[in-house]
Amino acid sequence: MSAAPDQARLGAPEIHPTAIVDPAARLGAGVKIGPFCVIGPDVVLGEGCELISHVVMAGHTTLGPRCRIFPFASIGHAPQDLRYRGEPTTLAIGSDCIIRENVTINPGTPNGKGKTTVGDRCFLLASSHVAHDCVVGSNVILTNNVMLAGHCEIGDFAILGGGVGIHQFARIGPHAFIGGLSAVENDVIPYGMVIGNRAYLHGLNIIGLRRRGFTREQIHDLRRAYRLLFAAEGTLTERVVDVAEEFAGHPTVHEILDFIRLGGERSICVPREVPPGA
Repeated sequence: MSAAPDQARLGAPEIHPTAIVDPAARLGAGVKIGPFCVIGPDVVLGEGCELISHVVMAGHTTLGPRCRIFPFASIGHAPQDLRYRGEPTTLAIGSDCIIRENVTINPGTPNGKGKTTVGDRCFLLASSHVAHDCVVGSNVILTNNVMLAGHCEIGDFAILGGGVGIHQFARIGPHAFIGGLSAVENDVIPYGMVIGNRAYLHGLNIIGLRRRGFTREQIHDLRRAYRLLFAAEGTLTERVVDVAEEFAGHPTVHEILDFIRLGGERSICVPREVPPGA
């Protein structure tokens, strides 16, 4: 009987003799499991994944294709929530992610979404932590020692600097940049840049926007909208209405406005001072 196409292309899983892999675990073609890894019965590893060594995966955890996990990562173990009683909650990680040393990612809880999700092409650097019920988008970078408390939402392409702490239920918008060692207790708008303890909005993530191909016109519009949104006059609600009218045909501006309108458990992170030119 001929091998399935994936098996033929990538080969059968390679498991080091010192690894402990439950027979019920599902391993895709081409999976490599290095020395002293421990894989639980409800773990699913997509094709081409590689666990370097000493990786422990537990719970109802799914790892997408072509991910690499480095030593001493703990993926899918019980969430750090005193109310958790062993319920079968889940953790789903997308494709092409890199998870470095000592990273911890917990599944969801029955009191939250019941699941934790990490998108595609994420880079989780050493000792970063993703707590229960978090939603992490795609192309996100968590630098060393980043701490996501429970129920956080991190938008696509967000970058969190070293040692950043995000308060539970806080939302970080797409393309936002969080400066190193910042303690963020409020929501950060898409494209925003925040720094400090407690963190405050420090402008727009201009460097990130340029790197990702945003045009000069788009960046100019975002800057104008930013100055109007966080001007001293009126309330934020009133300014949102004014900016929506002035920038009716600008989808990037409306991404910020939609984020603010949607709201969340936390307030919106605002500038410490009125932006120049407001």
